Amino acid sequence: MVYAEQADFTLIEGKENLSCYQFNSTVAEHYFCKVCGIYPFHKPRTLPSKYGINAGCLEGVNLLDLEVKIVNGAAR
Repeated sequence: MVYAEQADFTLIEGKENLSCYQFNSTVAEHYFCKVCGIYPFHKPRTLPSKYGINAGCLEGVNLLDLEVKIVNGAAR
């Protein structure tokens, strides 16, 4: 997951296949592909000016070139 300012994000294709899910507070927007189920990006509740983007969905990004940071969420 990488973060970008909303103004710097452009959805190039696939908009017609996206579905938005909003949890309890309905502030955050979580987008899913209705065809394959992938989670391409979301607008976080705590960072409303940004999008959290699945790096695997970015055009021109080779996932093997990225540094992976392992996070133990249970220990937070």
